[in-house]
Formats: sequence, C-alpha cells, structure tokens
Amino acid sequence: MNQKPLGQTGTNVSALALGTGTFGREIDEEESYRLMDYCFEKGITFFDTAEAYGGGQARENRRASLGIDDVRETTGELSSSERIIGSWMKARGVREQVTLCTKISGGHGKPEEIRKALVASLDRLQTDHVEVYKMHSPDPSTPIDETLDAMTEEKKAGRISTCIGGANYDAVQLREVLDIAQEKGYERFEVTQPNYNLAVPDAQNDLLPFCLKEGISVTPYSPLGAGFLTGKYTPDRSKIPARTRMHVAPAHIDIYFNDRSFRVMDKLKEKSAAIGLSVVQLAMAWVITHPAITAVLVGARETRHVDNAIAAYEMGMDPDLRAEMSAWN
Repeated sequence: MNQKPLGQTGTNVSALALGTGTFGREIDEEESYRLMDYCFEKGITFFDTAEAYGGGQARENRRASLGIDDVRETTGELSSSERIIGSWMKARGVREQVTLCTKISGGHGKPEEIRKALVASLDRLQTDHVEVYKMHSPDPSTPIDETLDAMTEEKKAGRISTCIGGANYDAVQLREVLDIAQEKGYERFEVTQPNYNLAVPDAQNDLLPFCLKEGISVTPYSPLGAGFLTGKYTPDRSKIPARTRMHVAPAHIDIYFNDRSFRVMDKLKEKSAAIGLSVVQLAMAWVITHPAITAVLVGARETRHVDNAIAAYEMGMDPDLRAEMSAWN
C-alpha cells in the first residue's frame, strides 16, 4: 500500500485507512481482530477511531434522538472501538507499526475536556500517545484559541506525537483555525476529515480546494455514503436491512434518503452496467482520485470490503469518467 504525506509533518500514512466505527457496533471483537489482521497484512496501517465509536454510544444515541430502546449492536460497551484496537495492538505487538487517529467528541473543545478525553482514550488504546488527535466537530461554545492552546500543550507533552486536526469543519472554520494558530503560535490543523462521496459531494466546492492551497491533508469518511452507494437501499424506510449502518445508526437515513441521492445511485448503477465495474469500486475510486485526498477511511465489516477498496485504489479513474460522474450532482 502506497504512502502519502500527512500535512506538513513529514510523516507518511497508508493511502487507505481503516475506519473502526464498526468495532463493537456492527461487528464483535473477534471479527474486529480478523479485520485488523487482514488490513495489516495488506499494508493498511492507518487506523481511525474516536471516543464516540462504541456500541454503547450507538444505543444511547438511538434512544435519545429517536426514542428507540432496543439492541442492534454486538455490544453495549462504551467506546468499544478504542478498547478493541488497544487490545489487538497489545496482543499482536504492533503498536509502533500503526498510525493512530482518535477524536474527542463534538462540542467538547474546552482545555479540561481535551486533557481528560485524551487521557481516557490513551488508556483504552493502551498506549502513551496517538499520532493524530482531532476535534470530532467544531465547538461553537469555546473560543478556538482555547482549543488550540490545549491541543498544542498535549502535543508538547508527547501525548500527540504527529499532528492535530478536525473532522466536519468547513473551509471558513478551517481558515479561522489557521489564522489563530499562526497569530498566537499554536499548532495548526494539519488534517481534516469531511464526509465526502458521490451522494454528499459538497466538500469539493470550497473545502478541498482550500486544503490543497494550504497543504492540509484530507482523510474523508463514508466514501460509500454509510453504505448507501452500495445500492442495497430503497426509498422505503421501513425496509432497512438488519446490521447495516442505516439500521444501527439510523440518523444516517436523513442524510442520504432524498431525491438527489437516489438519482445519483441510479446513475451509478447505469454506469456500472455499461462499463462492467461494480458500483462500489466506481464510487470508491471517484473519492480516492480527487487530488486533495490523502487517505480514504474504509469503514469495513468484512475483509471483502477491504478488497473492494484496494481494487478501487489500484484501478484509479480516468479524468473524463470522473468529470462525468461529478456532473451527476
């Protein structure tokens, strides 16, 4: 697996990354181990997690937002993803070969929250540092200079070894981060993590060009739209397949179940049939081949999902085909 530079740090990461939100949520610990073993063998050594990734959090979120109180996860453990990764790294003895990114939950940008959350994450991961630490989303209630000050201190202390960043930031918010970091001498965000796929392509309008200009790495999540772009869903919300992302985390339904997304899915199926490539490989390759992309997060549940991502990466995409697919929106 080829390597790409992470921001301006001089550190390289694998061009595909394993997104581990499924650990303890859609797949159990044994399946998670098998998936990490497989990725490691294939040269995928960049693992993305978060304190919010857990079967327990998914269950709590469903109960709080939708009033649904049932069991859909493989475990009710909170922050199960970090804990499973930590146990696997210790069992395999591979910590030094893995690049770890974890995140503090959105809306928690206060210095005391950052220190407490990072220490807890490190404990679950059974390590004294992570390479990358991100805000999971902006915290409008905390001045960004306070957040940057706290994250800078954590990097100075060595608990963050490579860089800091943010997920779900837009170009305006990133501009503010860079300006304040430069003005006050804080660490700047070297990496950002947007939702980016054929059904939700908005990041390419402003965010991705901005990141190219400023040298910020982009590690997008949901290249298949939380599974939407596999073609397994219909507009009937009452027929969501069990154990899929939309079933376990139904908040995704409101993001993707709309006329535009289903129109894009129809176009994707037509193109797939016309040129003899799977819809999954086409959708993945479209994301991978944007010039701003550093590493695409693959939220796999099975090893074949990893194989599909590797095939899309190795396939690449003709610029004319990519332009045609971009015009579907």
